[in-house]
Amino acid sequence: MPEIVSNRAVEQAAIEYVIAREREEGRLARDTRGTGAAADIDSPPRTIEVKAYGRSARGADLWLEVRQIEEARRNPDFYVYVVENVRQGSPELFTLKVLGGQRLARLIQRAKEQRYYTVPWPVTDYDAG
Repeated sequence: MPEIVSNRAVEQAAIEYVIAREREEGRLARDTRGTGAAADIDSPPRTIEVKAYGRSARGADLWLEVRQIEEARRNPDFYVYVVENVRQGSPELFTLKVLGGQRLARLIQRAKEQRYYTVPWPVTDYDAG
């Protein structure tokens, strides 16, 4: 299996993996990215935010948007699915951590709001010197 190179491809592979897993569990999962939804996947009764990692997420912070934190606090069926080891390309080797319920609520109690800007730095500018 070829290695997945781009971050967008890592995210797409993780989303497809979670949708397949949800459907195996008998839920009607669908991708809601780009619709204004609070999370990536609607899989009634679950609302799922997918965090995709090329390798391990061990020791990493989870970055959630304000609306996702608000949804997690309001909706007991909000979950964060952490999909790891995606970059190597084989879904059979992905790992999945499911955060929901009291576990997610406990983690969110320790959330720290931060404000930052992402400044695009195109390759052409980088290569210019």
